[in-house]
Amino acid sequence: MTAPARLPDAASLEIILAGLDQASADADLIPALAAAFPAFEFSFARIDDDYWRDTRSVIRPDGTRLGELRPWMTAELAKDNGDATAVWKRLRETDLQITEWRGTSAFVSAPTGPGVADYVQIALGRELEWRAGPIVNRDYRPWGEEELLDPSWPRTDQLPDSDLLAGPVYCLRGRAGGAVVHVRSFLDRCGRIERDKREAKRPELERRVIREVGPGGTHETPFLAAVPDHFDFVPRELRFFQDWEESSARPQRVFAHWALDIRDYTHKGEREVGFIPRPLQPPKERLLMTPEASVHLLMDRIEAVDREVGLPFGWFFLMTHGHWVDPDIGMAIAQGLKAQRVRLPDPDARVLLRWADRSYSF
Repeated sequence: MTAPARLPDAASLEIILAGLDQASADADLIPALAAAFPAFEFSFARIDDDYWRDTRSVIRPDGTRLGELRPWMTAELAKDNGDATAVWKRLRETDLQITEWRGTSAFVSAPTGPGVADYVQIALGRELEWRAGPIVNRDYRPWGEEELLDPSWPRTDQLPDSDLLAGPVYCLRGRAGGAVVHVRSFLDRCGRIERDKREAKRPELERRVIREVGPGGTHETPFLAAVPDHFDFVPRELRFFQDWEESSARPQRVFAHWALDIRDYTHKGEREVGFIPRPLQPPKERLLMTPEASVHLLMDRIEAVDREVGLPFGWFFLMTHGHWVDPDIGMAIAQGLKAQRVRLPDPDARVLLRWADRSYSF
């Protein structure tokens, strides 16, 4: 019997990423992963979502590094007894500069089986170090030392390629436990944690009643009688994949169209787990509901969205994302289906009507 392939793990990935040469990191990333994990067929996608790393450095114009900004500036403040204005006046006459690391998100995925959730996702940051500007803003006096220790003013500027100092550097970046995830296992975790949360509150809910005051007096209904399916709740994360599995989108891989911004952490003693789906190639324009739009015109428009994103029923998943397609459009088409004024493929119609009966969004 062949042993199952070892899934990529954070420790191994960090070693691989650290070994990439910055000059060829983009080209070498997938081959390096394939060499370390030969059982997987990796694919790569980037998302344009600029972020900034906290680490900054102080440099001279020739590139000589003097140290990280915060400890270096702390020492400079100490020279002037914490007087931020005095430090600013002194440093504004120098040619010292600061650098910033700016990044965008990248995702590497690989199938682990035939199901829509059978894949592993690796969330990365692709980071570049830039010469951001002079050590202080020469035009404005800082209000306090924090403006010197954590300057934000350079971030509004589009930097020229000539100011690129280092990178790209790849690093694991998934927020709150989401850097390396086997998606099917993660969905199982989502469902289990939701069930456990609800079961933990069962004694309280069994005692809860809904009171309604009417002409005949006060009427009490047990909460669980009014909401009999409370313990059958399916988290939106599971429904997203269930809807994909049962719709025309199924022949295509989720990770070819979506990245998952995953979270898994504990806050005030309660486990929080889930994801926000992020389209890899969103449509050029949002599709919004307009008063004059007939259901037939809406059908034409959603078909155009599907063609643009290259995914049958793709408009539906953009709608659950909550930004690119107005949920009112889904409701209008669902009403058109019920009235037999329009048609969708039977699997898609079932998925849409189920969503219209109990909608969800991210």
